[in-house]
Amino acid sequence: MKILSFECSAKTASCAITEDGKVLGSVMSCVPLTHSQTLMPMAENLLRATRLEIADIDGFAVAAGPGSFTGIRIGISAVKGLAAARRLPCYPVSTLEAMAYGMNFEDATICPVMDARCNQVYNALFRVKNGTVTRLCDDRALSIDELKNELLGFGERIVLVGDGTDIVKSAIDSPFVFAAAEHLKYQSALGVALAAEKAEPVSAENLNAFYLRLPQAERELKKRSTEQ
Repeated sequence: MKILSFECSAKTASCAITEDGKVLGSVMSCVPLTHSQTLMPMAENLLRATRLEIADIDGFAVAAGPGSFTGIRIGISAVKGLAAARRLPCYPVSTLEAMAYGMNFEDATICPVMDARCNQVYNALFRVKNGTVTRLCDDRALSIDELKNELLGFGERIVLVGDGTDIVKSAIDSPFVFAAAEHLKYQSALGVALAAEKAEPVSAENLNAFYLRLPQAERELKKRSTEQ
């Protein structure tokens, strides 16, 4: 089964094509253009480079959250549009879980962290051993101090990954907490593809984003309404 995967939940955007877990091709972009400008051209170029056509694709995977509200919507919309025409399966994947799968060569607790602003991060914890990824907790939004206190109680190797790595690492003084290498730190469609192997498919109509917080505009509107 050939799956075309998309990741545009943060600054970088990427696409990957896999077949039964084998990578056929991947591409990543980190440029000052919007994901709406780069994502579909990247997918088209990737299909061309792998000598495939969209008709050869059997399903689509996407990082469905948490992350940038705009980025997540762009990825979800792209997959909905591609999948609906041929009624192909869609595989929504947690952005955090996809990052853990991108570190499946480790033997450690993987701690994906995405900067959620306001001194908070989006986070989940995963145990990786012998290539197997096991989720330890649900996706969540929590303060850096809360995460720090939790990690200090582990007493084992922890690898931080994601765009919140630097701010969390600077807050934790522990010989057990490490930062992922720079080239492995950010979200990748390859991680989405690997996580999709374990995900339940949904139809294009039922593909939805999952956010951990309301968009900022909605939070501010709600705050104003309660103050009136």
